[in-house]
Amino acid sequence: MGRDLGCVPVLVVTRYRVEQPDAESFRGDAASALAVLSDCTGYVDGVIGRNVDDPELWTLTTRWRDVGSYRRALTGYDVKVTAVPLLSRAINEPSAYEVFDTY
Repeated sequence: MGRDLGCVPVLVVTRYRVEQPDAESFRGDAASALAVLSDCTGYVDGVIGRNVDDPELWTLTTRWRDVGSYRRALTGYDVKVTAVPLLSRAINEPSAYEVFDTY
């Protein structure tokens, strides 16, 4: 059966379709989202990335101590005000992954 997700690291990958004229604004919004998320208990790190072949495809990727930390982070006031509006613009697809191995 599956592992107990309450104690395994979680990788959250959200992807965004961002038109070129909106890229700098998106990057600023993503940086603000990472700033508030980074203050949450269980946050490990995060990055903003852009696809090398399709410059309108962006990602906001974060790592968390466990799935509970990630889910609790989404309920905080600052996160709801700053990060959730950005996260709601993500491409509609599953975003949380359990981490099996790191090297």
